[in-house]
Amino acid sequence: MAKISLYRQIADTIRTKINSGDYKVGEVIPTEAELREEFSVSRVTIRQALKLLIENDELESVQGSGTYVKENKVNYNIYQQSSFKEKWTHLNVATHSDVIIFEITKPSILMAENLNINENDRIFYIKRVRYIEDNPITVEETWMPLALFPDLTYQVMQNSKYEYIEKTKGLTIDRSEQEIIPILPSAEVSALLGIDPSLPIIEKRTRSYLQDNTVFEYSRNYFKPSDYKFTLVAKRH
Repeated sequence: MAKISLYRQIADTIRTKINSGDYKVGEVIPTEAELREEFSVSRVTIRQALKLLIENDELESVQGSGTYVKENKVNYNIYQQSSFKEKWTHLNVATHSDVIIFEITKPSILMAENLNINENDRIFYIKRVRYIEDNPITVEETWMPLALFPDLTYQVMQNSKYEYIEKTKGLTIDRSEQEIIPILPSAEVSALLGIDPSLPIIEKRTRSYLQDNTVFEYSRNYFKPSDYKFTLVAKRH
């Protein structure tokens, strides 16, 4: 295995400090001189490390001011089943949800199939805007069987749905099937996210299962590409 270059080791250390909150988003990091002293390396090595992080959009150099930590996109690991709040934990930022619609209705033929229920069964339909601080990140539409969650409330959906399912209901979430589709946003979605309706966004369709194979949710999320990146790992068999 090839030895990792010294400047990459330093870049990794700086990256760790960003992720741990030692270097906070929007704040200036130590100067080149301070970093040279901290790592006992040459100016060239420090500049290579900083150049790598700047080109990777993790840092931003401002002429005459210094080098700042950039607000990073959340790395949406599609193979990890996690909540909205959990995906942003590493940045130590406040999250909240604005519930626009919370109602009980009957499923369409397609939604009954998606949830593996009868057409006469009743379901919850919820629409939320998910925020990081005051920044709208995603619009989420969720359909859930009423029979599974008869005590689901508007207040629950203002917070963490997964926390309610796992801690309040005592159910075990197992997995999800997901589709990623580039689309043009509707007028409503573009207004809720504050984006140009002529620019494509990402729609994620998700069917989620409990440990006993029961479908507990079907959802559609509309993401701002400026705030998310999706990482996939493919292996050749």
